[in-house]
Amino acid sequence: MTEQHEEHAHQFERGTDGPKVIVVGLDGSDSSMRAAAYAGGLARRQNALLVAVYVQPVLAAGAALGAPVAETTDAIAEDLIAQIREATERVKGVFDLRWEFRTFRGDAYNGLVKAADELKADAVVVGASEQAGHRIIGSVAVRLVKAGRWPVTVVP
Repeated sequence: MTEQHEEHAHQFERGTDGPKVIVVGLDGSDSSMRAAAYAGGLARRQNALLVAVYVQPVLAAGAALGAPVAETTDAIAEDLIAQIREATERVKGVFDLRWEFRTFRGDAYNGLVKAADELKADAVVVGASEQAGHRIIGSVAVRLVKAGRWPVTVVP
């Protein structure tokens, strides 16, 4: 009986407890930056890949009014990358953190869903909404939790 148990033991995964990919939504808000810090710590402790995702809004009305929406959102993405690089450089040698930055276009909820699906995320971390209207129509965080496809952590 012991031999039979040993034969099947090799079929189980080794060293794969915990998440392998953690997606964190970033938009430059204070709560999203706190979510990134939390997700970074979680990824470091779990030896997981941290993927920071910025969803660039597509605002047809803004474009119609002549607002340089694409340029503005590109600048936000570049600023977020710079902030992440700066933060990781400060802890380089002390903490080992694997990370990537990705941008998607669209609304925040659908962009994060697409990112999490494409990356086969094991967990999603987002900041709590700072907009009052989200209490009525639902925040991105609430919609992600209701989707029930990944563990979702909402950081205040």
